This record gives sequence, C-alpha cells and structure tokens, in this order.
Amino acid sequence: MKKYIEVFVGIILAFLLYTALRKISISLIQLFNFFSLVVIYFAMTKGEIFGACLGTVCGLLQDTFSLGVFGVAGLSKTIMGFLAGYIPKKLDVTPFFRNLLFIFILLSIEFILWAFLSSVIFSQRILIGRTLSSFQPLSNAIFGSFLFLLLRQFKIFSS
Repeated sequence: MKKYIEVFVGIILAFLLYTALRKISISLIQLFNFFSLVVIYFAMTKGEIFGACLGTVCGLLQDTFSLGVFGVAGLSKTIMGFLAGYIPKKLDVTPFFRNLLFIFILLSIEFILWAFLSSVIFSQRILIGRTLSSFQPLSNAIFGSFLFLLLRQFKIFSS
C-alpha cells in the first residue's frame, strides 16, 4: 500500500508542477515533462511492469491536457516506462553521469516515438525544430538526474 501512496504523491506533484508551469508560461511545458520523470524514477525502483503500467497512466493523464489524439503520450510513455524498468536490471545507471545519459536516451526515445505516432495519426509533419520541445530530453535529463540524486541521498521513495 505504501508504494501506491508514494506513486500517487509523485503523480500529484507532477500534475501540480505541470499546471503551475502552464500558468507561468506555455514554453516551460515544452521544456519540462514531469510525468516522464515520475515514470522513470518509479520504473527504475520498482521494475519494468510497474513502469509500463505507470507510463500508461501518466501518459493518458498527460494526454488529457493536450489537444492531440488521446493515447499517443500514453503509448510512448508505456514503452519508455518498460525500458526504464528493464535496463537498470542489466546496467548500473545510478552514477550521476550514467543516470544523466540514461534519462536523456529514454526521453529521446519517448520524444521520437511521440513525434512519429503524432505524424502518422495526423498525416502531417510535426514542427518540433522551431520550438523548445526539441530541448525537452536534455532539460529533463539534467533536472531529473539532480532530482534522483537528491531522492537517493535522502532515501525518499525508495523500495
């Protein structure tokens, strides 16, 4: 029961940060994706199946905020959540720079998958080169690596 409360708190914090950034500037939403960081963190600590399920929930929650097709973020976060739980079982990704690279690669895969699915569904090219969203994997990887380091130091939300 404790792990579900921790996950619920993580989702609520991501939701609150998302809505706060939306009030401040729409550009900040393109730069940060807190739902993905919640999925990655709990997938790394609780496994790939948990990560895939949490990715589905967070992705569909994020889809409710967007004007796009419902399910695109859900599918891309599901795959990312599975990978975020599976890869740390095979490789040690806890050192800071390895964690930074790991999160960057995961978020890049999610972003590319999201862009591909969106372009296939909408049958048009997604213009991401002119927006801040192309920096989202890097900005989230930097923020997430520092956040995960702090969470590990204080042993917050660890299994």
